[in-house]
Amino acid sequence: MFDDILREKIEYINKGLNEFLSLTDRPEVLFEAMKYSVFAGGKRLRPVLCISACELVGGNKEDALPVACAIEFIHTYSLIHDDLPAMDNDDLRRGKPTNHKVYGEAIAILAGDALLNYGFEVLIQQALNSNKSQNILKAADEIARAAGCRGMIAGQVVDLLSENKEIGEYDLKFMHDHKTGALIKASILAGAIIGGADAATLKKLSSYAEYLGFAFQVKDDILDVQGDEAKLGKDIGSDIANGKSTFVSVLGLQRSVELVNELTEKAISILNDFGNKGEFLKSLTKYMAERDS
Repeated sequence: MFDDILREKIEYINKGLNEFLSLTDRPEVLFEAMKYSVFAGGKRLRPVLCISACELVGGNKEDALPVACAIEFIHTYSLIHDDLPAMDNDDLRRGKPTNHKVYGEAIAILAGDALLNYGFEVLIQQALNSNKSQNILKAADEIARAAGCRGMIAGQVVDLLSENKEIGEYDLKFMHDHKTGALIKASILAGAIIGGADAATLKKLSSYAEYLGFAFQVKDDILDVQGDEAKLGKDIGSDIANGKSTFVSVLGLQRSVELVNELTEKAISILNDFGNKGEFLKSLTKYMAERDS
């Protein structure tokens, strides 16, 4: 049942992404590079969270779809830039050559820039053409702050500055709260805002999102140590090779596994307040904790 619902949501999101990227402008190589990374096989977790949070609070998925697609464009931009030689210098992403390996560094940088900008273009156009513009603007504000200098970019800078250095759990959590957790949290809050959630509900979902984002990153660090390269679509051990501190290197593998389970339980306990409406997100939370890629 969960698998069927998740597949339906992903198909719905992919259809929306395809419609938004049905661009025929020049230069063709730019739009080809944008589409290459967007459709390189992502799990669509952030847009799924956005739409599901909207539905959780009684909203319609149609209202959340443009916001969910904008989030995926912004997320994809971050992956393109993260893979660049000046950053993590990765050759593979989701089992395929990274954007700069296919199109060169210059086009990859510009394709990432274009996706970031286009994400906000989609949000602005939705606000201009909707009778719920205030909610859309509030959602856009959450996304902008999560993606910007107090969110994802701040986390990326700390990540770069921490290479080949030993950092403690506090600094590691700060880095990943910003680099990874911020956009996960914004996806959930943006969807809930579009769905008309009140302040009390947003506060609950904010706590849920923080536990979920933390668990997601710890799980990523575990997979980098003991994951299956074929399923991950990239080389395992890349964090160690790049001189990065991880939750596994700081806390140890056993404690990291325990921490994922603890955080997942805390996240699910918050969803209990939503009754049957929270069942899909509960299953998704478990799925994210148990994933192998």
